[in-house]
Amino acid sequence: MSARFGLRTLALLTASTVGALTIAGTAAHADSNTDEKVLLKGSTTASYFWDDASGRAGDTGLPASGKPMQKGLAASPSWPLMTEGYVIHDGKKLPFFVGDRGPGVPSNNGVMLDLDGKTFAELTGGTFNMETLGVDGVGGQGHIKVDYVITKWGNGPGKKNYPVPFSTGAWSEHDDNPAEPPVGAAAVPPAPEAGEWSAGTGAVVASAVAAVGGGVALASDRVRNLLKG
Repeated sequence: MSARFGLRTLALLTASTVGALTIAGTAAHADSNTDEKVLLKGSTTASYFWDDASGRAGDTGLPASGKPMQKGLAASPSWPLMTEGYVIHDGKKLPFFVGDRGPGVPSNNGVMLDLDGKTFAELTGGTFNMETLGVDGVGGQGHIKVDYVITKWGNGPGKKNYPVPFSTGAWSEHDDNPAEPPVGAAAVPPAPEAGEWSAGTGAVVASAVAAVGGGVALASDRVRNLLKG
């Protein structure tokens, strides 16, 4: 993220690699099982980012999971990596998986989810600009209110419950007591296909730059080497 949002703590560089995830193989799909249960649901403020390991604008590497930047890859300050679910905004529902850590400082102010720029654009009716890595057509809007539903928890460290700020360190601790699923939560319909969710996604796309007022997170605030210790 830009300095405007605060630099994510460098503690990520020395964080435990216990939760390291295999880079190769099938990427996560929030819609892979029509019998998935609602494990947690709530609402939060969401920002957006696009980090592609190009090295521009402070980008320090791939997202923390090792997955290439893609539509559907979100960052969470406390949920385990590879947690899956979907978000709803203005009647639109899109899937996501937790592939990165963040927001950092913004999570202290209630911004508990960082969506990828393409998902943010689709939810808001804007257009993701691969040149600026911002979302056009939304008047510089960089934050939106979303409802979220978790359908699968990741296996690594992280809090399996309502999100808490990055500064709490919950992202580095194993949680053996996940939240009780909502009472009466039945199987949920599959979320729409995230067409780009593939570990075989070709070359990593455009480089990261800040969109002033657009909420784009620069990777200087998203330390990338968490799982490469």
